[in-house]
Amino acid sequence: MAEEVVITHSAEETTRWGRKFAARLQAPVLVLLCGELGSGKTTLTKGIVAGLGAAGEDEVTSPTFTLVHVYGEMTKVYHADLYRIENIHDFETLGMEDVFAKPAVVILEWAERFPLVSPWPQIRVRLEHVSGDTRRLTVVAGEDEGSAANSQGTG
Repeated sequence: MAEEVVITHSAEETTRWGRKFAARLQAPVLVLLCGELGSGKTTLTKGIVAGLGAAGEDEVTSPTFTLVHVYGEMTKVYHADLYRIENIHDFETLGMEDVFAKPAVVILEWAERFPLVSPWPQIRVRLEHVSGDTRRLTVVAGEDEGSAANSQGTG
């Protein structure tokens, strides 16, 4: 499992890094964003979505109250916020099962609140507030957690 640590010193730098990071993404993939409130999850998502060509940075907003935003035409980019998800019933109301019908890039904020089982590759990005506008982004790309859970769960 590879780990990469990046330090950014401003919101603009975090967004720029998100644009570069987007070049690594190929649908289908889950990007799991973890971090405290204000750690830069939506700021990073602005760069990722723009880098994928799905929408402009200014079009990307936090889905805290709408829960899911969809961007892009050819390859869809789903941006969901799991902060308000308390249980499986809440999760089912998101309509996320439709997301897996076609290859897409799925970005989940607050991914640690509701672990998602999926056959798609997963990349976890942990964002930490260091000081002021400085953020530490730790990227962990590795085994598909969903497949590991599936292979152990039935027998």
